[in-house]
This record gives sequence, C-alpha cells and structure tokens, in this order.
Amino acid sequence: MSAPHVSLPGPTPFPHLPQLPPPDPLTSPLTGWTRAHWEAIADRLLDALLPYASPGLAQYRLPGPPSHSGPWSDGLEGFARSFLLAAFRIAGSGGHHPGLIDRYAAGLAAGTDPRGPDRWPPITDRGQPMVEAASLAIALHETRPWIWDRLDDRVRQRIADWLGGFVGAVVNDSNWRLFQVIAEEFLASVGAPHSRREIEDGLARLEDWYRGDGWYTDGDGRKFDYYNAWALHLYPVLWARIAGPRADPGPVTAHRARLRRFLHDHQHFFGADGGPVHQGRSLTYRFATTAPLWAGVLADATPLPPGRTRRLASGALKHFAERGVPDEQGLLTLGWYGPFLPVTQRYSGPASPYWASKAFLGLLLPTDHPVWTAPEEPGPVESADVRLALPAPGWLLHSTAADGIVRLVNHGSDRLPPPPAEAQDSPHYARLAYSSATAPETPPAPHTGPDQHIALLAPDGTPTPRGRIHPLGIEGARAASWHRALLPGSGEGHRIETVSVVHGPWEVRVHRVDAPPGTPVREGGWAVADDTTPPTPRTGPGLALARRTDGLTSALVGLHGWSDDEGTVVAAVGGNAYGHHSATPVLTLPSHPGGTHLLVTLVVLSADPAVHAQVEGTRVRAGGDGGVEIRFPDGTRESVAP
Repeated sequence: MSAPHVSLPGPTPFPHLPQLPPPDPLTSPLTGWTRAHWEAIADRLLDALLPYASPGLAQYRLPGPPSHSGPWSDGLEGFARSFLLAAFRIAGSGGHHPGLIDRYAAGLAAGTDPRGPDRWPPITDRGQPMVEAASLAIALHETRPWIWDRLDDRVRQRIADWLGGFVGAVVNDSNWRLFQVIAEEFLASVGAPHSRREIEDGLARLEDWYRGDGWYTDGDGRKFDYYNAWALHLYPVLWARIAGPRADPGPVTAHRARLRRFLHDHQHFFGADGGPVHQGRSLTYRFATTAPLWAGVLADATPLPPGRTRRLASGALKHFAERGVPDEQGLLTLGWYGPFLPVTQRYSGPASPYWASKAFLGLLLPTDHPVWTAPEEPGPVESADVRLALPAPGWLLHSTAADGIVRLVNHGSDRLPPPPAEAQDSPHYARLAYSSATAPETPPAPHTGPDQHIALLAPDGTPTPRGRIHPLGIEGARAASWHRALLPGSGEGHRIETVSVVHGPWEVRVHRVDAPPGTPVREGGWAVADDTTPPTPRTGPGLALARRTDGLTSALVGLHGWSDDEGTVVAAVGGNAYGHHSATPVLTLPSHPGGTHLLVTLVVLSADPAVHAQVEGTRVRAGGDGGVEIRFPDGTRESVAP
C-alpha cells in the first residue's frame, strides 16, 4: 500500500513545464511519470539556457551571484554541466538531436580556441575547471559517434590539449581525484597524452576512503553525504565505460559490488513524496541524488527491481517539479525548491545546480529496457516501517509508512578533517538528525538555529556548537556519540554524550551532560517550515510542539531530568529551505546542577494523527546507576545501559 505524501500545502500543477506529457497510470501507477517525462524536462532545461549562451556557444552566463572562481569559470561550468545533460539526451535518442549536436560541437570549438573570445579558463592546480573537465570528458565519450568523431582534427587536438592540463597537475584530495581519472582515461581512449600512473593513483586513493558496507568518506575524516551518490560511486562506473577493455577487471568488480551494497541503503533515503533526506553540502544539485540508481542499472550492479528504480528516480524528479523546479524560465536556481543561498557553498555559481544533469543518466538505457517498461514498484518507505543501522557513516535511519517520512539520526558525519584541524560547525552536518520532510535552520552567520541540537548556553545566551562528533557505536535500535561543548574559558570543554533509541516514528535521546553548576542547557527538536502560514505552536510543562497546516508535527517532550518549566517554540523567518516560516520546539533546563546530569527527551516528527495523539505516551525510568528503561506508547520496551 502506498503511503500518503507529505508535501507543502497547495496545488501542484506544472505551468513551468508546458511540454510535460500526460501521466501514464498503467506503467507508472505511483508517479504517473515515464521516460517521456524525463525527456521533456531535459529538453526544457536545455532550451532555457540558450538566452544565456555566449556568441560562440562555449559559455552560459546565468543570472545570480558568482562563485569564488569568478564569472569566467562559471561560464564554463554552465557549458560543461549542461553538455552532460545534452549528451545523455543525444546518446539516448541514438543521435536524433541534430540541434543539440551542432550547438555543443560549436561550443567545443569556440571554448578550446586559445585566442577566441569564448575561450575557457585553463586547467590549473586545484582549479574549478578540473570539475568541469570531467563532465566534458563523460559527455564526449557518450556522444563520440555524433560529436567527437565528426569534429575537425584541429578542434579535437585543441580539446585534447585543454584536457591535458590535468596531466601532472595537483588535485584536491577528495572526490576531485576522480575528475582526473575520468579526464585522463578519456584522453587515453582517443590516443592523446595522459598519465596511466595518475589514473591508477586516483583509483587507489578511493580505496583509502572506503569504510565498508558500500560507504566512502569524501577524503580523510568523517565526510559522509550525497557525494557517495553523485560522485564516489558514480565516477567509477563512468570510468569503466570510458576505459572499456583497458580497465583492470579487479577494481571494476569491486566498484560494482560496493555500488550494489550502497544501493541497498540508498533506496531508503527517499520519502514517499519523492523528497530525498536533506543532509550535507551541494544540496542545490537536488535530484542528482538519483544518479546511482541509474548507474546501478547501467553497470548491472543493483539489488533493486527495475520498477522500484524508476519509481524512486521519477518520484524525486516529480517531487521538485511539484515545487517549482525548474523555475518559470526553465532554470535551476541556487537553492532547494526556490532560490535559497544557505544551501550553497563558496564554490557554488549560477550554473552549479546543473550537476543535477547526472539524474538523467537513465536516458542512456534503451527505451525498451525493463527499467523504463516494468510497472513501478513501491519504495521501501511506502511498504513498511524501516529501521536501518548504518555503522560506516554513523547513521541510524528510521522511516514510517503511515506518513512516508524518512528520518536519519546522525552520530557520525561531521565533515571535519582529522585532528588537529579546528572543529567547526555546519547545520548540514552537525545536527542530531535530518529528514525527508524538514531542513535545518540556517540563520545568517554567526548565528545558529536551536533545532536538532543539545547545547550549553554561555552567559550571553550563545549556544555551544556540536563540532567534532565522536561515534560510540550503532547497533539495532540505538546509536551513540559524544562531543565537547566549549563554553568561553572552559578549556577543553564539557562532555555531552547522547544515545538515541528509535522505534517507529519515535526517538528517545538519553543525554549525559557535564557542565558547571548553574549553566543553562537547551535542546531543540525538528524545525518544520511552510511558505505561506507559520506553524502553530503548543507548549506545556516539559512540552513543546509545532504543527504545520497539513498536519506535519514536530514535538519535544522532557521525560527525565528537565525542569517543569514550560517549553517554547522558536519561530524564524527566511532561514529554512523548506519554507519562509519555520518553527522549532525547544526545552531549556535553567540551571545545570553540576557534574554529570542525566536528561532524557522524546523527539517526534510525524504527519500521522495517531502519533500526535500518543505524543505524551512514552515513559522512562532512570536507575540510580544511570541506566534508563524506556516504554514506547505501543508497549515496546528498550533499555540504555549506565
């Protein structure tokens, strides 16, 4: 049975997608979307870029604030990332897109003309053109019969010379190593100078970052996010396609096995409404989260049935389309739904969102492939409640079929380099949990939202950051970690240890908080947001709750160690990617008794009315030794050891 969608209030027509075909309820009973919908959106995205093309068609200068690399690099980004989309469209149609072929062939000639007005910035050490070079190499490979093989010899030589800037260059020690692998493997495929050693070293560096069960960290440290999906698993598959018989079968086999294992977990990151869990950086790439679903099919490395692959991918694409993506001009903006700069980074430019092109990888599959013809099958969240321990990234996932929400409890990913690097905070990594129905609060720096965080409060009310996360283990229904809360003048800080226990929609957090006597302690729940109507608050002794007009409710209940003071709901405007108006339930302990104090909190996010009725039904019993016995509203019992 399909779960109800949790979505923003209001109708969901598609005036911004005028060429969208009618839904097909027979082949796609869950989304109604087919390959024709993917093709229509691809065409809309590509057509909308033309007004922003340079005279030689080698750059796309889109409106919006430039990245830290500057407009010249941003213009290349617009070409390269849209070329990736055009390549999937061209190859998927067997070359029946002469307009796209001519357009990007002209851009390649103009961009690589070293004296031309449309020339591209060169590839230099750690420079942004390295990122775009990988997209160009992939697109050139996938369209080789229609573009590369028909280019003038002089243009081919210029392209090889430009890509050859990678050879011997210094690359950022992260997913960027794979850009070098891709670009130089393409050079090898066309007989151009390259370094086989650099290709092999890049693939070997990927081995250093593998943490098991299909999960990579993006460079040293605990850097887990969607770069697993749209980079660290995707590029090895695309490299193997370029390398062909040159590829060592050992790494290819290992990459496929890991992708298969990763997809077992990744399929759980999409809510019933198609929305991906909102966590990590580069979220403006949006539905690029679906790229590994298609890659698994291309590489014969997926555990998912074809109908489920398409349901998850189409569900995500439709999710954003229902919320105005692309915009009325057909452009992808810097944001999540509408423009929203707090989800961007310094490297994000106006064309950065077009890494979403990776979502269209499935167009490389033939029209009669089962992934396009098999009836859609429900995603995991639609069929049953799920609890999934993910020890490698330090996550504990729990989703509920009644409301279709996926919740991700975070006890492991902080995106910090290893010590002695400074322990900085980011709302997209440092929160205790993320979900498919909410986003973290992102007020202007240096402020931080209260949501999904427990903090000590300095005398001026400033909360301590979470900083570096120290995992303590994940097993079954529980996950644990600790962090140091740094108050002004506190030296090494004060240890806060947290154990999360999940059951259905419920999460009980057991905190052991060390703090000086008299220090206030604050904990926040989920931030819920709406574009039109502020969420409705409700508070009581040890209780705070915020409810959206469609019923999505965030609640926080003090179960042990909190005072009987009334909870609060902190409202905000303009600081949440899911809506203009947001609200977060908050509990505060006015005065810590000193030493180590036990706090137990119930944290709830649900759109199920039955859950709302039971929100105060969880009970706990704390023993003198510090152990905690938990009884959930349905009678299920769990315990947390001292």
